[in-house]
Amino acid sequence: MDSSIYRKTENYIEELFQKMDSSQLAFHNLNHTKTVVQRAKEIAAHHELSERDMLVLFVAAWFHDVGYLFTGAKGHEEKSAELARNFLSINLNDPELITEVVACIMATKYPRNPRTLLEEIICDADTYHFGTKDFKETNKQVFKELMLKEGDIDKEEWNEQTLDFIQQHTYYTAYCRNLLDARKQQNIRKLEAKAEKKDKIRGPLNLSEQKNLPTKGIQTMLRLTSSNHLDLSEMADHKANILISVNSIIISVILGLLFRKLQDEPYLTIPSIMFLLASVSTIVVAILATRPKLGGGTFTTEDVINKKTNLLFFGNFHKAPFEQYNEAMRKMMRDPNYLYGALINDIYQLAVVLGRKYRLIRLAYNIFMFGLVISVIAFAIAIFFFKKTTTGAATPSGFPL
Repeated sequence: MDSSIYRKTENYIEELFQKMDSSQLAFHNLNHTKTVVQRAKEIAAHHELSERDMLVLFVAAWFHDVGYLFTGAKGHEEKSAELARNFLSINLNDPELITEVVACIMATKYPRNPRTLLEEIICDADTYHFGTKDFKETNKQVFKELMLKEGDIDKEEWNEQTLDFIQQHTYYTAYCRNLLDARKQQNIRKLEAKAEKKDKIRGPLNLSEQKNLPTKGIQTMLRLTSSNHLDLSEMADHKANILISVNSIIISVILGLLFRKLQDEPYLTIPSIMFLLASVSTIVVAILATRPKLGGGTFTTEDVINKKTNLLFFGNFHKAPFEQYNEAMRKMMRDPNYLYGALINDIYQLAVVLGRKYRLIRLAYNIFMFGLVISVIAFAIAIFFFKKTTTGAATPSGFPL
């Protein structure tokens, strides 16, 4: 592979930043780009990447934010990907590699959902500063850039958005989690302390303000409750998956190996059938626990007017036309009581589903546990009490054939 592509990429990006007006880019500038490139190399050093993968990562890191020179925050990833595609089409005739570079750049778009190791590395390199002592300074630079581009912005609102963003952020590579998570939590605590201090200085809202504005505490409570419920649901699904996987292996062993010996060793028939029934029952109950349930997928205007439908659950609107759903959602957003009622209802319905799921998971584990114990006892009885009788009757002399 032509090593000159590394130098060409670096020169091309540096020339772009020199030619284009980057005076408003207090954060997403050439220095940030170079830092991301170095961070990507640092993270990649802890993984066994091929020369090709390193090239994909290198080019994607150089190009990932160059779109800011041509557009705002919205759509800059698409512009960066377009520039990278055009550049590589001229300098490197490898369509597959170009596709991988574009995918890495688009992986940095929020909300992030990296699908490959390279995409995880570039996402972590881009937000590496969240877990460093430089976070306070870089956060100021991002705010300054936003002020230069969009004018006057409320500082307190910005701090709240930053806190919410970093609380939801996660590092994808084990290296960054181990290295940066602790410091990131310190930065989160500092932002939380700053927000609490502002609240104390501002003082309590009067009654009319409390009626018109949702409090941060309520929002945090609802968000954390929903997040906890989803985490518990994911844990239940994982437990069910373990049961299904383990018992599938057991069934394959019983059918593939043990049943072959039953003709020669018939005393193992009953224990084998007991073990097989226990495993099959466990799998069935585990599948029932994770089997999804959908609603009708439609709603009426009267349902929205009477606040009888929960528009936050996809099962209630997945078959509805977009225009109807869009109009209904806007009505709900204009009505705080309807909005908060929908959030509360969503949490409750999630809890109902979670309760059923955990009951079935518990039942599946009980079936597996007792079935395993009883089957082992049955095997022991069959081997110690019936094997001798069976083998002894094999020949008149009392010796097995």
